[in-house]
Formats: sequence, C-alpha cells, structure tokens
Amino acid sequence: MSKDKNSGIGFFEKYLTLWVALCMVAGILIGKYLPGIPGFLGRFEYAKVSIPIAILIWLMIYPMMLKVDFQSIKNVGKSPKGLYVTWVTNWLIKPFTMYAIASLFFYVIFKGLITPELAESYLIGAVLLGAAPCTAMVFVWSHLTKGNPAYTVVQVATNNIILMFAFTPIVAVLLGLSGVVVPWDTLITSVILFVVIPLSGGVFTRQHIIKNKGEEYFKNQFIPRFNNITIGGLLMTLIIIFSFQGDVILQNPLHVVLIAIPLTIQTFLIFFIAYLASKFLKLKHNVAAPAGMIGASNFFELAVAVAITLYGPTSPVALATVVGVLVEVPVMLALVRSANKTTHWFPEKSVRGMAHE
Repeated sequence: MSKDKNSGIGFFEKYLTLWVALCMVAGILIGKYLPGIPGFLGRFEYAKVSIPIAILIWLMIYPMMLKVDFQSIKNVGKSPKGLYVTWVTNWLIKPFTMYAIASLFFYVIFKGLITPELAESYLIGAVLLGAAPCTAMVFVWSHLTKGNPAYTVVQVATNNIILMFAFTPIVAVLLGLSGVVVPWDTLITSVILFVVIPLSGGVFTRQHIIKNKGEEYFKNQFIPRFNNITIGGLLMTLIIIFSFQGDVILQNPLHVVLIAIPLTIQTFLIFFIAYLASKFLKLKHNVAAPAGMIGASNFFELAVAVAITLYGPTSPVALATVVGVLVEVPVMLALVRSANKTTHWFPEKSVRGMAHE
C-alpha cells in the first residue's frame, strides 16, 4: 500500500475517518432494514459481552500483542511515571470531571430540553462511563499511535486491578446510589477475552516464529502481514455496534446529541490532562499517547452492563451508556490524529529497553 508523503501513513489509514463514517451509516441501515442480522448476532453473548464483537476486538489487539515480550514488561517498572499518570488521571480526576461536566450540561445548559428525571438518568449513565476506564479498545488506539505495547499492557492490567476495588465506591459516592455492584462476570470475561487471551496468543506466536524462523523474519516479514487487520477489525466492529443500536439512534436523535456533547468534551479534556502531564514529565510519546487514550476511552461493556442490571435495557441510563459507545470511536480517532501530529512534543528516542514498535 502506498504511503502518503506528508503523513507517513497508508492511504487506507489516511482516510480512516471516512471509512468509519461509512461503517457507522452501514450499521444503522442494517439495524433498521435488516434487523435479523443484529438479532442473530445478539444471541451470541456471555456476561453482557458480545462474542462476535469480542472476536473482532481480539483480531484488532492480536497484532499489537505480537510485539510484546516479557523482558519489555519487566522493564516497565524502570519507568513508572507513565503508570502514575494513568492511575491519577483515571481514578482521581476522570470520574469527578465527568460528574461536573455532565451535571452542568444536563441540569443547567439543557434544562429547557429535558426533564429533571431524564437529567438525573443521563448523569448516572455518564458517571458509570467515567468510573470505568478502557480495557480493550485502548490497544487499538495505542497501535494507531505507535504506542509501546508492553507498557500499554501493564497500564491496562493495573487499571483493571484498581477497577475491581474503586468502581463501586466511586459511583456510590458521586451518585449516592446504594446496591451498586460490579458485575464480576462481565469484568472477568472482558479481562480474559481482551487481555489474557490475545497477550498469551501473541507471546506464544512470537516465541514460536522467532525460534523457528529467526527474529529478522519475524520483524520484517511476519509482523507486516497484520498491518491492515487492526483497521479492518475496527471497521467491522463499528458496523456490528451500530447495527445493534440503530433503532436507539433513529428513535432518540436529539437526546443522543445532547448526551454526546458532554461525553465528547469530557473525552478531550481527560486525554489532554494525561497527555500534557506526560509531556511535563518528559515521557516518551509511545508511553504518553496510550496513557492519554486509556483515560479518555471507556470500558463501555462494564458501564452498559451495570446500567442494564440496575435500570433495565430500555432505561434512559442505559441509553446514556450506549451513546458512550457511539461517541467513542470517532472522538478517539480524532485524538489519535492529534497525538500523531504532536510527536515532536516528546523526546525522540523510545524508552530504553522497551522499544518494540
């Protein structure tokens, strides 16, 4: 595939926003006019996690996991500042800015457009998203920004550990909700599907190929075969997600927009808090970009599962979490582009001992 001289990326990636928009439209049309397709795919679900989407996400993550070796993971501890940025942003800042921004919009700015009851429901959905940093898709955003794969794995893994203890009390404190519980089956299933399996598969493949064909073959011939799999998996995932939510979008167009506005502002804010903090700390770009992406994106499977469990699948709370799913990809792609255009903000050399890009 030819490269664009200015951006250094392929034609396919250069116009990724266009392909994303087309896939979103295709998904909505499928959901509207061919409802049997999402209906059939919707049968394959475990613990509120769609198995077809999980497989596609696995395909997206796998190429990045091929670049991880255990020595790189060990070396992450030698440069912990990126982990500190991730932890502080995700757990001491993000849930509270989400609450503040959502409250401002739903209770003040949009006061004349929605009822107080809807404002409260949308706020709950937003906070559920804000208290659950990303597990799966962050590997895709990290890949698109040439993030350090080993560091990203550790960032995600430690976030999942904190999530197990912090999600319930944060939601309870912000919303005063009683009976908020972590759906452990959803959390554990997601960690296994989106971290354990692709990481194990990638490490096993890496060791096998290098042992039999050599490291040069692995880097120069084997890895390039997967260049377009991540993007292809992303686009297919979008079609499925939007086919599932086509009716929601078409039936609630105004409210989808109203919910999307504060979620979008929050996403940009959190990304740049972490990204600029990384710049201040003089972190490398391949650590800074994933640090910003993890906080900016959300563990929407968990948020949707909690919303459905507490309030039902047709509730306004569930709608708010679903809008989080719809907003995430186009907004995160914009942030990916921003990160790729600001690599000059950061030191040029990769983190010592972890440059496995």
